[in-house]
Amino acid sequence: MRNTLDTVATQSILPKLWVIVDDGSTDETPEILKEYSEKYSWIRIVTRHDRGQRSVGPGVIEAFYDGFNTIDPSEYFYMCKLDLDLRLPERYFELLMQRMEENPRIATCSGKAYIDDGRGGYMNERHGDENSIGAVKFYRIDRFLEMGGFVREVMWDGIDGHRCRMRGWIARSWDDEALRFIHLRPMGSTQVNVFVGRMRHGYGQYFMGTGFLWMLATFVYRISERPYVIGGGAIVWGWLKSYLKGMRRYEELGFREFLRHYHWRSLMVGKAKAIQEIEEKHGGAFGK
Repeated sequence: MRNTLDTVATQSILPKLWVIVDDGSTDETPEILKEYSEKYSWIRIVTRHDRGQRSVGPGVIEAFYDGFNTIDPSEYFYMCKLDLDLRLPERYFELLMQRMEENPRIATCSGKAYIDDGRGGYMNERHGDENSIGAVKFYRIDRFLEMGGFVREVMWDGIDGHRCRMRGWIARSWDDEALRFIHLRPMGSTQVNVFVGRMRHGYGQYFMGTGFLWMLATFVYRISERPYVIGGGAIVWGWLKSYLKGMRRYEELGFREFLRHYHWRSLMVGKAKAIQEIEEKHGGAFGK
């Protein structure tokens, strides 16, 4: 947490306001947040009651809205949904705002996440270019409001990118050195273990509306990623388990059709070309 607090406090452009939601923490979090809020006037702490367990997905977004609902969105041009397990490069916010000013169609963007490779270096966490990363999701606040905000469910950070494209906007992440940030907890992990996290991801794909063919392609793509083979298999099993139980799915009108067409085109021509087709349909090339 101190990593994130310190790297935000040393940004080339500081936040006008940073609302940090203490989601009922029972460790040293409240004391650390008090220390930083007393040091920086632009930090505000919102404390929630301890729900008794970690709730990934809907719990994350509930906590986000507990903070968001304390502000007047009309006072701001940009917002960032930010996790507290990151190290950010010093010009992170400055460069994202610069790129969004250059291209008004960009609704949400981010840099790329890197994690410890276990050998003294860092490796790319392998996110696609077609969306911003949920741990540090940067938005034009008017586009965020027009879209209706985040869905309060697992896969909220994938659904929003597709919802942006449905409206003719751009969602993007860049693997530029000046925008690379360190993710101190690997994507898809949980307080239980990484396999539970991967199964949760599979459920999220099911909820979003992803078809089984795309899940098989995901399995192949994840074979070379730790934990090898079984990590991708856990994602597929999470999808299958949700399907067999007949669990509910995301129901925005036209969303699932849009998603399936995008996935089919991605399998046929690749993600970059599929995104380019969507962008050209709306009158412009894929955001630079």
